[in-house]
Amino acid sequence: MARNSLEPHPHETPALSPVRYGRSIDPVSGLPLIDVAALLGTEREAVLLHNGECYRLRVTANNRLILTK
Repeated sequence: MARNSLEPHPHETPALSPVRYGRSIDPVSGLPLIDVAALLGTEREAVLLHNGECYRLRVTANNRLILTK
């Protein structure tokens, strides 16, 4: 059965193997798979630039991700 791209990623998905340097593809969605650690390194926040605007990616105390403009 095909997955809707807006559905959350299933927890029962087979182990994924994101790469820190390079490119990997999520076998379920076919989308690029990016390890957040590759973006943040040892930090808990990073500023992302998109179309000339800055967005903040932050790991919360509960280890969740928040993206704000």
